[in-house]
Amino acid sequence: MEEDHAPGACNHSLNLPSISPSEPLSTETLASLRSLIINPSTPSPAISSILETLTRSLQLSRDPLRTLKLLSDLAARHPHLSALVFHSVRSDSLLSTESTRVAAESLDVLASIAERNRELAPAVDEIDDRLFASLCFSPSPAIRPWLLRNAERFGVQPYLLSSLFLGFTKDPYPNVRKAALDGLVGLSKSGVIDDGDVIRGCYFRAGELLNDMEDGVRSAAIRAVFAWGLILMVCDSEAKAYWSDEVFVKICSMVRDMSMEVRIEAFYALGKIGMVSEDILLQTLSKKVLVATKEKKSLAQCSDEQLEVSGSSVAGAFMHGLEDEFHEVRKAACHSLGTLTILSSKFAGEALNLLMDVLNDDSILVRLQAFETMHQMATFGHLKVQEKHMHMFLGTLVDRNTLTRSAARKVLKLAKLPDLKLFRSTIDTLLDNLEMCPQDEADILNVLFHIGQNHGKFVVRIIEEVSQQMEPVSNGKLGFDNVRVAALLVLAISAPLSQERDCSIPPSIFSYAVTYLGRISHALSDIIHQDGLLNYLSQCSRSSGPYDMEFDFSARELPGSIAMPLPQKRRGTSEILSPIVKEPREAGTSLVEYGLDVQDEVTKSMNVVLEKVKDIWPFVQAGFTTEGLRTLRSCREELATLTSGSIASGGTFAFTMQYIKIMKLLAKAWVNFLPPRHLPSSGMGDLDFVLGKLDARLSELKSMFIGLSKVEELHILELILVTCMLKLSKVEICCRLGTLRKLSCTMAHAESLLEDGTVEPSRFMIEVRKLLSEIGTSLKGSSCNPILFRRVLESFFLKQLVLCGGLKHIKADLDIPDNDYEHPLHFVAGLPVGIPCHITLHNVSVESRLWLKMTANGIDDTQFVYLDSNLFGGCDDHRMAMFTAPFYKTPKAFSFTVSVCICMEYLSEDEDVSFLKRCGPRHELTSLCRENEVFLSKVK
Repeated sequence: MEEDHAPGACNHSLNLPSISPSEPLSTETLASLRSLIINPSTPSPAISSILETLTRSLQLSRDPLRTLKLLSDLAARHPHLSALVFHSVRSDSLLSTESTRVAAESLDVLASIAERNRELAPAVDEIDDRLFASLCFSPSPAIRPWLLRNAERFGVQPYLLSSLFLGFTKDPYPNVRKAALDGLVGLSKSGVIDDGDVIRGCYFRAGELLNDMEDGVRSAAIRAVFAWGLILMVCDSEAKAYWSDEVFVKICSMVRDMSMEVRIEAFYALGKIGMVSEDILLQTLSKKVLVATKEKKSLAQCSDEQLEVSGSSVAGAFMHGLEDEFHEVRKAACHSLGTLTILSSKFAGEALNLLMDVLNDDSILVRLQAFETMHQMATFGHLKVQEKHMHMFLGTLVDRNTLTRSAARKVLKLAKLPDLKLFRSTIDTLLDNLEMCPQDEADILNVLFHIGQNHGKFVVRIIEEVSQQMEPVSNGKLGFDNVRVAALLVLAISAPLSQERDCSIPPSIFSYAVTYLGRISHALSDIIHQDGLLNYLSQCSRSSGPYDMEFDFSARELPGSIAMPLPQKRRGTSEILSPIVKEPREAGTSLVEYGLDVQDEVTKSMNVVLEKVKDIWPFVQAGFTTEGLRTLRSCREELATLTSGSIASGGTFAFTMQYIKIMKLLAKAWVNFLPPRHLPSSGMGDLDFVLGKLDARLSELKSMFIGLSKVEELHILELILVTCMLKLSKVEICCRLGTLRKLSCTMAHAESLLEDGTVEPSRFMIEVRKLLSEIGTSLKGSSCNPILFRRVLESFFLKQLVLCGGLKHIKADLDIPDNDYEHPLHFVAGLPVGIPCHITLHNVSVESRLWLKMTANGIDDTQFVYLDSNLFGGCDDHRMAMFTAPFYKTPKAFSFTVSVCICMEYLSEDEDVSFLKRCGPRHELTSLCRENEVFLSKVK
């Protein structure tokens, strides 16, 4: 059995005295030593003996690389011995050995130990710089780039580094040139180089490599040109304008490069330049070289030929980017426009014409980036909306994609409309939007409130036109449809908060708004507390204007106070949306309830269990799947002891249990892709069934929990990517196009989360992104060799998932009262029969679409009954209802059973919305509870 040879098996031990002190360690012995090092149960005396054995082996072994690796692992897992390991490696002659690789590995071990134990850092800095330089000039092409990438870890003098980096930019190997350029970028960030000649030398050498033959080198050259160009702007303040324009023009020359990656790098670099002449910016939007560009002072030093080249480099740069064949390039161009429009209102006005065309882009990510750019323009007062733009823009408010509608409305919050005609058209579109998409009610009402604040006088005109229709009719009820009335009331009550004067609204309007207090306060929860809203409406209902009352815009929690949030900026951009629409959190709720309370004892216990789950992955990769499954089983048993007193953290507990089940399925699936000698004889299940179940479990994990952090969501998305890659690695897979589509959409979702740069992508995600860019999602992807996907899978390694707490589990309880085998419900064949259901919903939003799924066992007939949210009473956390569900297709049988469960619709990223059903559930379903079996018996 395989588990008998597992590295962590209890009965597997090593007889240390049997190792000969005069012979190098064999591969088998080193493997046994490693199993003891990584085993937390190994006693300290044994670890100390292993350290002595490995130290002695360094002097005996002709190839000490494996010994160095074990010493590094030992120092990492046993920090109290790290100093001994450090001095052992340093005192040995490995640094002066003839083997460049051994010396480099020794340096790596020393640096790694010093990074964990800062007391040893000075010892690393004392290493002779000549040793590092001599290693860099070794004949091994694989060692040079590694040394250049890690130079800053070894405390080498900056000016020596600059000389080395500049020299190796002429190396014949492209990976060495790229590493040298990246090293120059890192050196520029240190700020220690202040010699003008060195700075200009680095800048111009990087500029020369913009014409390199290799794509990766050109991308690195763009980063280096930008980095050293910024230093030139700072050092030569008198010529700052010249250098900023020069850097901009030089990078613009790369936006038409043959490589997609280079074009993306160029556009992102353009967006980071904080100062550019307006004439040059305008030239990027026109393919014809403008007269102003020809006369530009910063280019006056150029010859006529150089001036023509510079003008052609800049001309139409952004037009080419927004028309690029790859959506990644178009997205990067949009992103750069967003930062550059801050510099010039005239440039922003011209760029808006291009952005309106981008709203028709095929890629949802590009369209969302266009909205983000407009949002930035509006934030800085550069969004000048004209009548020619409105038809295209207002059309996005009724888009069938939720994210598109939400992004368009967020732009409207800050937009300034020039006249009443456009204002009226916008309000009418939003009201139509409200009728077509009732699930967006809270967001639309919120937008109407912001629009009203920005256009107080227009609001007064609109309310004057509809005020007669808003008066109560004879029976005391409002005449409009309730949703429409609520929208107009929100618009009206925002006028007094406008900066425009004389925005008087009839006091009766505020009285009417009080009847919609719950609805309005829910929509404005990010602006004002419900008590404050009630106080505000009460005061306004007693005044006919002008409103001379003062409102506190900072103390949101106090009754009578209003807090208007300023646009939140992060790294110069406004956060506009999240790739997946989450359940909104009510304002006024205690921050403790939703805060990331890592001190919570239950959450800490879950993280301890999850750390053990992470440790199974080396076993799974090595083929010891049985050992890994045994660890998972013990984790589940350990979780069973934590259930008491964990009601408050029930979501975290449920999440952890589901995660362990997913790891079990992943381990069973992974073993099928190991070399034949690792395959188990039986017990791992059919691969198609395991992968299908793994896919379903991951979808549930992603959609059934509220409050996932960005890191937690990215972890789930990475597991979904792994599942897709496993499916595509099968030679005999069917529906490959569907799996490729899901892979692409999931990767796009992950990239949107990684966009702000606060979280670094894993190596596996980077490899998936590269593979997708190579094969695309077209039909040609369906014929890709499965080996390509297996190679990418080799880069996956399971990281530990650390929960922050505050998770809420979306679930339901279903009970069929007074029904079992002995007490069946009675029916008449061919006639409907009512099934009484006692339903309790937990953390289910009122906007969710719920269905009762009923399947007649043995007949394979499924029926869905829609569950209206009005049936349920209570709050979102806990709602209950008694409901009798009709089952229509009763069979001609003496008895039968029906499996009943509650399901919720959710829109998957890869779902093709063009094939939605016209009746019944329109999207994918996830079960909120276990199936209940209902017993029925024919009436005698």
